[in-house]
Amino acid sequence: MSVPLYQAKAEFFRMLGHPVRIRVLELLQDGPMPVRDLLAAIEVEPSSLSQQLAVLRRSGIVSSTREGATVVYELAGGDVADLMKAARRILTEMLAGRNELLAELREAEGVAR
Repeated sequence: MSVPLYQAKAEFFRMLGHPVRIRVLELLQDGPMPVRDLLAAIEVEPSSLSQQLAVLRRSGIVSSTREGATVVYELAGGDVADLMKAARRILTEMLAGRNELLAELREAEGVAR
């Protein structure tokens, strides 16, 4: 029995639903990074980062390679970077709408005084 597409999409977005995973994906948009650089940029416990990287790796969103003692992560495909950029645009539009509403409320409050 196959999973309906909407359910697969929901599971995909649930998988993305962790701040550390999102931050990793944002950082990897600029290219491959060793774990030590990810740790320095994200400032979480190594075990926590390792758990989140494992989730991303199992999902196929990131891939890793070993270069000596260093493990380097990268996005598995360009579509993930596009998704992160689209999310940023959507959030920007949402927040801009809230700022406009806030400005209107402040203006109305000033008129009411």
